[in-house]
Parts: sequence; C-alpha cells; structure tokens
Amino acid sequence: MGPHDDGFNALDACHRQMLFSLGKLSALISRLYLFGHDAEAQAMADEIVTFFSTTVRGHHEDEERHVFPRLAAGGDPAVVSAVLRLQQDHDWLEEDWMEIEPHLAAVASGRPGYDRDVLRDIAAAFTALLHEHIALEESLVYPQARAALRAGERRAMGREMAERRRAQRAQRAHDPAA
Repeated sequence: MGPHDDGFNALDACHRQMLFSLGKLSALISRLYLFGHDAEAQAMADEIVTFFSTTVRGHHEDEERHVFPRLAAGGDPAVVSAVLRLQQDHDWLEEDWMEIEPHLAAVASGRPGYDRDVLRDIAAAFTALLHEHIALEESLVYPQARAALRAGERRAMGREMAERRRAQRAQRAHDPAA
C-alpha cells in the first residue's frame, strides 16, 4: 500500500517530517549560539525554510480541503470545537512562521540580518503550538475523519493531494519565484 493509497498516510508522514524539522530548527538555533553563522547553519536553515514554506503549507491546505470540512459539519460538539481550534492554529502557525522565516532566510543566505534571541523565542512558541496541534489531530480529528471517509474517498484524497504537489513542484521548477 503506497503513501497515496490513503490520504491519511501522507498526512501522517508529513507530521513525522514536521517533528523531525522542529528538531532540526532547535539544533540550528543551538548551532547559531555555539558556532555562529557557518556553512552547516546555512544549509540547515535553507532546508527548514523550504520545508515549512512549501510542504507544511501544503499539508495545512490538505487538512482544510479534505479533513476539516466534513468534521466541522458533523455535529459532534467536541470534534467541531477541535476543528475550529485547529483552523485557528493554522492561522497562528502561519503568523509565527512569517516572523521566523526572515531570520532563517538571512541565515540560509549568509546575511547577518537575523537575531538569535528573537529566533529562539519565536521558534519556541511555534514548536510548542505545532506539537499541541499535531497531538490534537492525531488523537481526535484524524481518527474521526478516517471513520467518516470511506476507503475510496481516502484514496481519492491521497491522489488529489499527490497531484497538487506534483503541479506545485512543476510550477516552482518552471518559475522559482512562485
């Protein structure tokens, strides 16, 4: 069974990648304090920026398209409340990312325009929120959504997500500024 045979397999895999990337963000911040702005820090920052600017944004779009709507309309007050919170989290995570990204972009490009202390503090809030967000999705929302969607719907979800990713990668390859 491939990752796109069920859209939730791709969503779960992305959560694992997010947790790994949050660890990389923490390691980068430590590296900036210990070794400064070196080539390894630049490479780490570049990977983190790319991942959170593309893959994570796409993941949130997947959830907004495929997971949240049916559950928000489902009527279970606990699930509806969780979905509303997760949708708000997406906005807050994006706001946090918009504060973090310029610092990481400066590190990635070798520019001095970043503040380690600000980066550390914003990254701590971002990391804590993302951990809570993933835990709520995996403990309540994903199981409810899996139960609400038939296997064929989950496969169609996975195919749509994969096709959208391919189109986005092709667009970026054709127009790197996109």
